[in-house]
Amino acid sequence: MVDIEEEIRSLQLDSADTTEMIDEIAQHEELEKVDKMEEDSKEEVHNKAVEVEKKVKEKENSALDEEATFEKELPKKRHLNVVFIGHVDAGKSTTGGQILFLSGQVDDRTIQKYEKEAKDKSRESWYMAYIMDTNEEERVKGKTVEVGRAHFETEMTRFTILDAPGHKSYVPNMISGASQADVGVLVISARKGEFETGYERGGQTREHVQLAKTLGVSKLLVVVNKMDDPTVNWSKERYDEIESKMTPFLKLSGYNVKKDVQFLPISGLIGANMKTRVDKSVCSWWGGPCLFEALDATEIPQRDPKGPFRMPIIDKFKDMGTVVMGKVESGSVREGDSMVVMPNKAHVKVLAVFCDEDKVKRAGPGENVRVRLSGVEEEDILSGFVLSSISRPIPSVSEFEAQLQILELLDNAIFTAGYKAVLHIHAVVEECEIVELLQQIDPKTKKPMKRKVLFVKNGAIVVCRVQVNNLICIEKFSDFPQLGRFTLRTEGKTVAVGKVTGLNLSSA
Repeated sequence: MVDIEEEIRSLQLDSADTTEMIDEIAQHEELEKVDKMEEDSKEEVHNKAVEVEKKVKEKENSALDEEATFEKELPKKRHLNVVFIGHVDAGKSTTGGQILFLSGQVDDRTIQKYEKEAKDKSRESWYMAYIMDTNEEERVKGKTVEVGRAHFETEMTRFTILDAPGHKSYVPNMISGASQADVGVLVISARKGEFETGYERGGQTREHVQLAKTLGVSKLLVVVNKMDDPTVNWSKERYDEIESKMTPFLKLSGYNVKKDVQFLPISGLIGANMKTRVDKSVCSWWGGPCLFEALDATEIPQRDPKGPFRMPIIDKFKDMGTVVMGKVESGSVREGDSMVVMPNKAHVKVLAVFCDEDKVKRAGPGENVRVRLSGVEEEDILSGFVLSSISRPIPSVSEFEAQLQILELLDNAIFTAGYKAVLHIHAVVEECEIVELLQQIDPKTKKPMKRKVLFVKNGAIVVCRVQVNNLICIEKFSDFPQLGRFTLRTEGKTVAVGKVTGLNLSSA
């Protein structure tokens, strides 16, 4: 009996041990499973990480490839905007037309057609100007009204010619042309009487030079045109007389004549000393460069392709979306970019970028571009608005501080708080009022004068507060010279030039 009980007990113990063992084995297996799962998931994570890394690398490589192809795509030649300025009838359009003809942009047949057309209007010497002056009004009057645009290339450079109007009624158009230019070609007529008319008070030669300097045209080629005229006949005396009269005036306008200005004689009508140097048999005394060489040798300041994007809009139209035109002043733009149009803060997407007539992947500073946008209507954009980067949009203000140089006030006017004028700054044209004169600057020491200033006269340099009715997009001159210099005009005359020194951001 006892034996049976013991046996049962030992069996029970055995079974308990067995269940314990089974439990242990099950637990062990469970742990192994968990470990395996962990290892698997670790491996999976690792594999995924490797894949992501691969993708990132691929993306980086493709971006690098894109950069490389962009570098390849971009023409190796640098790009320059050249504005032709000068008094009415100095021969700006004719010189521009001759350049296009000499660089192969216009064929002989077109020239013959223009020659015939000019003859019919009994204006035989105007046929070259017809290349630049395309509308009928310009041809009948022989005056450029709008800013003509054309492109040509030399060995080293791609040029965009901006042919600005010389007539004083069209100075605002000339301002919009010059504000896009890097280099100015000041065309002066050597013909007896014509140089004098352009240069004297009220002549456009003076006003154009002052405006060009203010608008940021840092390099100037002064071409003395019509040297083949019977009254001149390539006379060195006449050329020297013009150079000696112009030099002090150019200095006064702020040009460093030794560094930034070059004089050369040409004939726009017959194309002498333009593409090739003038023949010694025609002009024995000239040993300098021809116009194309001088343009090629012009050094211009570098802009920052990696800076915040800035493109003042000079024109807009509808074409499968809204297309805006302008010159890239800073940064780069590429297809697919998100941008903002200031000051109305319209968020837009870049659908396409065109340089000259060609579609490009992207464009950098100094290029004249047309950008097709989505997200904004054409009627919501005004000339003077700025397409800019979202991360660092251009400031928009209705009041700013500026340093002004008074050039020539209208008869007996004094410049004081309450003075009203028209402000031209990049593509903006706005009415403005001087709210307060802050201090006068001594022209000799360039330091502020002690006394309180209530009014100033011609020639004074003054720091003042300027107010406009609508928000405008501008930058401080020290940050972006191209977007911080301006002119003030009243009743068709330039009265002052200036630079923005401070922005009143609370006025936005």
